[in-house]
Amino acid sequence: MAHVLAGFMDITDRLRFIFGPATQGDPTMPVVHLHDEFEHASEDDLAQFEVETDSEGHHYAVRKSDTR
Repeated sequence: MAHVLAGFMDITDRLRFIFGPATQGDPTMPVVHLHDEFEHASEDDLAQFEVETDSEGHHYAVRKSDTR
């Protein structure tokens, strides 16, 4: 296993030499989360469900139309 790890580290060292070090950014800045069309569609789909909890604490989703 040590041989595999050493080989992996050698490859990453070569890639760092070619492409440069990874950019880290400023860790003190808040993460900016941008919503795209896919995320809006997913949120619309998920809005159709309610989370139910049974007596044993298991969570499951139920369509809102099925609960009425």
